[in-house]
Amino acid sequence: MNYEEIVYTVENRVATITLNRPESLNAFSDLMLTEWTDALLRAQNDNEVWVIMVTGAGRGFCSGGNVKGFVYSPDATPPPLHDQRNHMRHGVHRVPRAVSQLDKPYIAAVNGPAAGAGMDMASMADIRIASDKAKFVMSYINMGLVTGDGGAYFLPRIVGLAKAYELIWGGEPFDAQEALRIGYVNHVVPHEEFAQFAQAYAEKFARKPPVATQLIKRAVRKGLNSDLDSTLDYLEWAMLICRSTEDSQEGPRAWREKRPPVFTGR
Repeated sequence: MNYEEIVYTVENRVATITLNRPESLNAFSDLMLTEWTDALLRAQNDNEVWVIMVTGAGRGFCSGGNVKGFVYSPDATPPPLHDQRNHMRHGVHRVPRAVSQLDKPYIAAVNGPAAGAGMDMASMADIRIASDKAKFVMSYINMGLVTGDGGAYFLPRIVGLAKAYELIWGGEPFDAQEALRIGYVNHVVPHEEFAQFAQAYAEKFARKPPVATQLIKRAVRKGLNSDLDSTLDYLEWAMLICRSTEDSQEGPRAWREKRPPVFTGR
């Protein structure tokens, strides 16, 4: 697929998806959602990609959906509900469903404002890092809406139940330092250093053995949604797979030889 509203690049085993509608703070359109979904699955299926990162062009990360489109003119008749039943499934929900298929590390490099569904898009990443110019807001409540893009699922798992309620019900913006304080982001970086930091940060994980990295991600997800016994059974199977790789020999060999390991993904 040729992309018009995102930019897709791969460097040092890191695939970067840059949302590219800076004139609207990267508010998503149907085309952007289609391209974003395609890029996520493309990166997942590319053996040369070990880490995936999403960021925004210009001064925003993502301002969510088109708020103007939520308002019907006084003389308009909204489509019946049965005609709208798959609107989100075939639209914005394609992205979180694609993210759910990723077993590679997925990092949100939040360079600027992330609002409403844009904040949800950051929340579905495994790790968030932020420019000191980043701002966040769960703005749905101020529009009379629910958290439509998975925020009710992701946010409590990041900041805890009570804080998630406060952010979602309050609908008040907060800055990068507050995001760091509550554990929503892992790092806050001066804006002028942010792009370089984000790439280096992603490359750190792209130097790790990918089989182990991906099986760890599956194990953590399984542990969040199942009992201890099921998780331990999974880890036994995952350990056997890891031990069959060349990387599981390279790690101990490099440790004995007092040098950095060079993992190949085999």
